[in-house]
Amino acid sequence: MLLIPAIDIIEGRCVRLTKGDYAQQTVYSHDPVLVAREMEMLGFKRLHVVDLDGARSKHVVNLEVLRRITKETQLVVDFGGGVKSNEDMEKVLEAGAQMVTAGSIAVTEPDKVMGWLKTYGADRIVLGADVRDGHISINGWKEESELQLLPFIGKYFRAGVRNVLCTDISKDGMLQGPAIPLYRSVMQAYPDCQLIASGGVSCIGDIRELRDAGVPAVVFGKAIYEGRIDMKELLREFPQEHCVLCNLSSTVNH
Repeated sequence: MLLIPAIDIIEGRCVRLTKGDYAQQTVYSHDPVLVAREMEMLGFKRLHVVDLDGARSKHVVNLEVLRRITKETQLVVDFGGGVKSNEDMEKVLEAGAQMVTAGSIAVTEPDKVMGWLKTYGADRIVLGADVRDGHISINGWKEESELQLLPFIGKYFRAGVRNVLCTDISKDGMLQGPAIPLYRSVMQAYPDCQLIASGGVSCIGDIRELRDAGVPAVVFGKAIYEGRIDMKELLREFPQEHCVLCNLSSTVNH
């Protein structure tokens, strides 16, 4: 199972929100690059970086942090938050991100995302499916669309997308366990989906439960920063071999 630590950035700091609420943020480090280096030293191979300023302002903001992370580590980075234009896409890739998460833009401008799939290839795009009460939320989770989860995934699945980052917003930052039934429903509908579960992980047991439900990857952050998980024990049980990156992207240069 692929384990992906998350670094969420506001004003250059490593933070975590509760249920996506910007008013409920906890600062864990003033140096996200140091955090990234620590994750690499522990043995992780992938990193999920979220530009929360970008998500809120609808354009990429923390580009320099991304550039430093990709320069100072060998982590395979997927980046999300504020990627709304072709220019943003180019900037993020040029800054070293090897995958880009398309969330809100996949709802509001699907033709643009379809163009990115053709230009960059489906392996470079992660579909961000942020869910609240069964519907896709957008723009930093401040707005809800009318789209339901499975049809939303299905549209992009037919276009070649296989990497799907699915977050149950009600679970995010709560440390109350992941939305196992939600992820099972996705895997049942799309068995070939390279699903990345996100939200609610509080302990190693939660990760085991995701694995047993057939989920191939998980993003988690707060449980790490709050010391809820023994990282050495976790990586002994779920060793992150170099080739495991191929599970989610066959074209990324490792």
